[in-house]
Amino acid sequence: MVVTSVELHGYEEFVKYIEAVDPKGPPILLSFSGSKLPSGESWCPDCVEAEPVLKAYLSELTRDIIFVYVDVGDSVTWKDKACPFRTDPRLKLMVIPTLIRWKGVQRLEGSQCGKRDLLQMLFEDDD
Repeated sequence: MVVTSVELHGYEEFVKYIEAVDPKGPPILLSFSGSKLPSGESWCPDCVEAEPVLKAYLSELTRDIIFVYVDVGDSVTWKDKACPFRTDPRLKLMVIPTLIRWKGVQRLEGSQCGKRDLLQMLFEDDD
């Protein structure tokens, strides 16, 4: 597999990572999700639903890509209207899960993230 996976927790880690990205590197897909509970599942039901579909798709991907999982925090953090993931003009997140192709306009939101055909369009869309 040629997918490089990165896991980030919180807005500060996200900002630090994005500022260090090589603009000439492979495409970056960002997956924003609620933090995991002790059970290993997210507190966000839509995130729980989308995760197995996304993992299965990633395991079959054959192109160079950087997949970045971004934990947006617990439900209190996420639901705060001042949450930096909501207010950052580069992201403008409205719902989770959200998948964003970095430096592009493509994104999937909510239940779209668990649809294999839409994942294929997002991941395989060439610049």
